Amino acid sequence: MLSGMETADLAAPATHPLREHLAAGLKGLHPAYFALVMATGIVSIVSDLLGLREAAAFLFWLNVPAYAVLWALVAARALRYPRALAADLASHQRGPGFFTSVAATCVLGLQLVLLRGDAAAALVLWWVGMLLWCACTYAVFVVLAVRDPKPTLGEGINGGWLVAVVATQSVVVLGTRALVPRHPGSEAVLFFLTSLWLCGGMLYVWMISLIFYRYMFFRFSPSDLMPPYWINMGAVAISVVAGTSLAALAPGSAFLGALLPFVKGLTLMFWATATWWIPMLVLLGIWRHGGRSRIRIAYDPLYWGLVFPLGMYALCTYRLGELFAMPVLPWVARAFATVALAAWLLTALGLAGRLLHLILLAVRSLHAERGAAGPQPGSLERMARRS
Repeated sequence: MLSGMETADLAAPATHPLREHLAAGLKGLHPAYFALVMATGIVSIVSDLLGLREAAAFLFWLNVPAYAVLWALVAARALRYPRALAADLASHQRGPGFFTSVAATCVLGLQLVLLRGDAAAALVLWWVGMLLWCACTYAVFVVLAVRDPKPTLGEGINGGWLVAVVATQSVVVLGTRALVPRHPGSEAVLFFLTSLWLCGGMLYVWMISLIFYRYMFFRFSPSDLMPPYWINMGAVAISVVAGTSLAALAPGSAFLGALLPFVKGLTLMFWATATWWIPMLVLLGIWRHGGRSRIRIAYDPLYWGLVFPLGMYALCTYRLGELFAMPVLPWVARAFATVALAAWLLTALGLAGRLLHLILLAVRSLHAERGAAGPQPGSLERMARRS
């Protein structure tokens, strides 16, 4: 007869490596994963600038379900792993990543306006983005302010903090396209959006000062240079887009008309700052991946935070060329749009490889479960009679 140990082995439940893998992925879901929607949205918009209408439309329709799936994952994580979510909120490294939900919402709204002409849906997303901005701003910063103990500056600050600036300016950009047409001639709306734009500029000054100080006066290893450091450039690039959007509304507003020279000058300063960062970040990237302590390039969701600044620089350069009537700038914009599209494709291939790994894991798990099911009840009886 079968021994008790053999019977126990047959009855033992099979392990589910796929479920364990998915559960671990959900628990550790990075708050900054909405950068995928940000990157896809901006590359869709700049593809339209390149005349790639089909690519722009494809990326738009890809972005809509991606946005919905990410919110579903966030909701599932909040229900299943609330402590992990709360820990991220109180983390200096991961907490600022929550601001990507604001920027993703507004970038998707911008796609709706520019590519689909759907101002009504874009206005709904503007309100969602505005509410998320308020929630993230006063939840993340207050929680981090009262946290005890705190990390050192070298451990706590990184380029990902500047997503707060990106989120702020994304609300301004979408507001000029969705809120202003809803309230034509409203100086109060323009006053609010201009104030928010300046608020984003001040946030950049505060944060980039700490980041630059961390660069210069703390030990800086290749592993410290994470992809979100490209937001050093992307945060001022989207500030340029916001500035050009406000300047375009100046002819119909006495308030903005009086501020137009200031708005243009500050917008140009933002663009110059973004341009200054590009060679610096390229050289640091070469040092990170090509130096003695070379780090292998592998897929990381944080790489979406590199794609977005490239696309946003293309858009801001194009808009600046329109504002100052400089024909050379649209050519520069098209070059960067091509680079952004290539970067998106490479990152998307990395994500596809990760998803393929999950599919293969699911297939292996299914085969393992079938193998672990053991003989059927009838065969067990026959084996018992033979023994």
